[in-house]
Amino acid sequence: MKAIKLLILMLSLIATISCKKDNPEEIKRYDVEKYIELLKANQYDASELPAFTSSDIPALLQYRNETQVITNFPHNMVSSLGMPDCKLGMYVLWSIESIRAVAIKSEYLIGRFPSQNPIVQKKEDWSWVEDNNEVHQIVSQAYFDWWETNQNKDFNEFKNVDPLKNTDYKWH
Repeated sequence: MKAIKLLILMLSLIATISCKKDNPEEIKRYDVEKYIELLKANQYDASELPAFTSSDIPALLQYRNETQVITNFPHNMVSSLGMPDCKLGMYVLWSIESIRAVAIKSEYLIGRFPSQNPIVQKKEDWSWVEDNNEVHQIVSQAYFDWWETNQNKDFNEFKNVDPLKNTDYKWH
């Protein structure tokens, strides 16, 4: 009986050791166009946001006003809110916020997720905001203005400036 238990233990140990581990350097790196293409086709299968940098922000901003609804995108697993869909433009803006959050080592950062969800809420009372075109446009314009005002500076000079600072909104 002990021999069988030992054999099972050894096989389990061998199986565990031989499992292929994800190497962070092997994770696919996407350029912005491929990322958007995969999101639009609902074929983005990574569990994290891409490791974009500030140099990717201009390309991402080109998609900020997209209203196409996407259904296959990385979700922050700590959130209890199940989001079955999201507007592509809001998701892209959240991706830009991820770049900023990683750069400032935000206390809200979970993996590469800058907040729990790619939706905004009211700053004053944390109330939910319906994802409508007006809110989307306000958030989109805030990020565009933030970039246009600062794009000729070193990113380290303005990464701490919240693009939503002069709006009524914050990321959820």
